[in-house]
Amino acid sequence: MIDVLSKSNRDTAITIRRILKVNHAGEFGAIRIYGAQILIAGRLFPDIVKTLEDMRDDEIDHCRLFREAMPERGAKPCRVMSLWSLGGYVLGFLTALCGRNMVWICTEAVESAVHRHLQDQLAFLDNRDPDLHALIASIQEQELAHLREAENNQKSQGLSRALLLPVIGALTDMMIWLSTWGDSSCMRSEMARDKTAKSVKPTNAI
Repeated sequence: MIDVLSKSNRDTAITIRRILKVNHAGEFGAIRIYGAQILIAGRLFPDIVKTLEDMRDDEIDHCRLFREAMPERGAKPCRVMSLWSLGGYVLGFLTALCGRNMVWICTEAVESAVHRHLQDQLAFLDNRDPDLHALIASIQEQELAHLREAENNQKSQGLSRALLLPVIGALTDMMIWLSTWGDSSCMRSEMARDKTAKSVKPTNAI
């Protein structure tokens, strides 16, 4: 029993470290996306710059909070943050060049992907790491506010949105996967196994 519990605790610790690494990388990428969009928006549609700056400030704070939570849990930032830096900046730059509506479509796609990740993480962390659970829950509220802002500011929601939402979402997942050397896939697999195990309830033999 002790060995089983020890293995379970080790597996949980590994998954928690991966959660922090993935979240930290994602927040860093979001900072770069917003930074590029702010640069272009300042020249093409300055009326949305303040909103983008406020959302970027939230992401900077989230990135800091995840970084501060790492040492206590033995986690470290991913080793190729430069990939997120470049990929995030290019994504933000190109979407902003395509117009203000594309900025909000990009924000919706990215924040939807973030929300999906955080929702799964909260389910896994429940009763495992109360402090990290509370931190992620508070961050999720702000990310959802960003998502609602993006949805409300879109002037049209036609074919371009329907086509680009899954593409940008997939690009976001791909950048997280590459920048964390596949840790995001491992994290999702571990959380999926845990969810399956919870759903299988033991039955008493008659």
